[in-house]
Amino acid sequence: MPNDNATAEPHFSAPIVRFAPSPNGLLHIGHAKSAMLNWRFAKAHGGTFLLRIEDIDTTRARPEFEAAIMGDLEWLGISWPKPVRRQSEHFADYEAALSELRKLGLLYPAFLSRAEIAARMADIEKSGKAWPRDPDGAPHYPGNDRLLSSSERDRKIASGAPHAWRLDMQAALEGLGAELTWSELGSGPAGETGQIKADPGAWGDVILARRDVPASYHLSVTVDDALQTVTDVIRGEDLFAATSVHRLLQQLLGLPAPLYHHHGLVRDSRGRKLSKSDGATSIASLRQQGATQGEILTLAGLPPSG
Repeated sequence: MPNDNATAEPHFSAPIVRFAPSPNGLLHIGHAKSAMLNWRFAKAHGGTFLLRIEDIDTTRARPEFEAAIMGDLEWLGISWPKPVRRQSEHFADYEAALSELRKLGLLYPAFLSRAEIAARMADIEKSGKAWPRDPDGAPHYPGNDRLLSSSERDRKIASGAPHAWRLDMQAALEGLGAELTWSELGSGPAGETGQIKADPGAWGDVILARRDVPASYHLSVTVDDALQTVTDVIRGEDLFAATSVHRLLQQLLGLPAPLYHHHGLVRDSRGRKLSKSDGATSIASLRQQGATQGEILTLAGLPPSG
């Protein structure tokens, strides 16, 4: 079983942790668990709890959801330094990181759409051939865009061809020296803890930016954690595998590596992790029904106080 004890000794005397929701829906019980684990860890070690608003996708972010997030956290008894960091106010930071990766020759524009990728996968699977998929089940990018000349890339971009910026994973891995690892003080889905060997290659050529979204989750969270000097990342075990990509980006960009504490998820009666689309599990809905703070924390699998 995953270890949800987020009170292990940090590697700094005054740790900095963060809770980083996206304002595209209401917080649910699972968010309450993650936020409270971060808050209690910071309190236990005389550290700092930061709230970060991950609104990099400005088309989905809503101010009313941001206000609801802050209201729910305050109701739970959580406070944080102000102003908060909003990703939408720091696009230049992500562009600087992308620029550095371009200088290293590790980024390329990928022109295949999701539909085109799906069509190619269908053709491959019909032939009985296996094609690698990432830990989330998505197929690795199959295109040969990385082989295009600079002039051909520029011509396609100038023509207005939709594209995303992907990391050339093979080139990135070739430039690594020692084995890439991270320190896990929590637990992965299979109980992994201690020094974990990173496997970023399992993700293929991950997207780091789109034309309409200036940075992917992988890039923005890595840059933000470094700029906010986060020492301990406490988050759900569904992001355990993604830590491999974050460690690779830290290595490529010369950024520090925090300690990681992955905790178990709050799941519904069918064993599925909770979703913002399920309003019944939202903190706001439960509050309206008269639930107390202690009752919500109990639903989240945490002691009411601690």
